[in-house]
Amino acid sequence: MSSDVLIPLKRIEIVVDEDSVEKLLDLLHAANVRGYTVIKHAGGLGSRGERRPDDYALQERNALVILACDEKQAERIVTALRTRLKEFGGMCLVSDCNWVVGASGSY
Repeated sequence: MSSDVLIPLKRIEIVVDEDSVEKLLDLLHAANVRGYTVIKHAGGLGSRGERRPDDYALQERNALVILACDEKQAERIVTALRTRLKEFGGMCLVSDCNWVVGASGSY
């Protein structure tokens, strides 16, 4: 596809404990992130054990934050996040993606 249809960006996916979402969003705002998606009540298995969003007895929940940005901003985000990731718990994935040109972008 041509460059007038797709814009190459970095996709960042961050999984943190729900209690850390606000601190993570503060970090993203400080890095001038213009858009992101937060999905609360995410489940899975990781370094903190299994998280089941439908378990009412043990309400340990994760949140997934997804965003797309240029490479420079991705570097700033990862650098800032790396020092805080142990505090937040969870993980961060960075991959290449393409933004489909449409309405004004938040990348």
